[in-house]
Amino acid sequence: MSDFPPLNIAPQDDGSGVAPATVEPAPEPVPITDQEVGEYREQDRFLPIANVARIMKAAVPGTAKISKEAKECVQECVSEFISFITSEAAEKCQMEKRKTIGGEDILYAMATLGFENYAETLKIHLAKLRQHQTGAGSEKRPGEPSDPAAED
Repeated sequence: MSDFPPLNIAPQDDGSGVAPATVEPAPEPVPITDQEVGEYREQDRFLPIANVARIMKAAVPGTAKISKEAKECVQECVSEFISFITSEAAEKCQMEKRKTIGGEDILYAMATLGFENYAETLKIHLAKLRQHQTGAGSEKRPGEPSDPAAED
């Protein structure tokens, strides 16, 4: 993810006459073997095929049929696409020392990776989502006055 090597900070002499212990470098992580990768179940790596199939069916005429092979292919592709975009957004967050990926991070990642056309459409959806969320949060509850300032 990062092109920067970890910092190696030398121990400092505190004047006590005792030599500080040498710092051992962290061991390299053991690479994941093909066998371990194969142990992941498809359902752990991919979006649920029923959800993918539902989205695909909505995009074709009602009389069209979609083969199992086509569903599985799209399932794998969209899962990889999501991972690709998310890893770019996560890298941005890591560089900015943040832990939460937000909508703007996804839009940034999409634009950075060459998906500007899709990012523009998603900006609109993100704005609508936020408008809906703020509207839902500000709805009055039954029995509450509509404008508390007007009650005076």
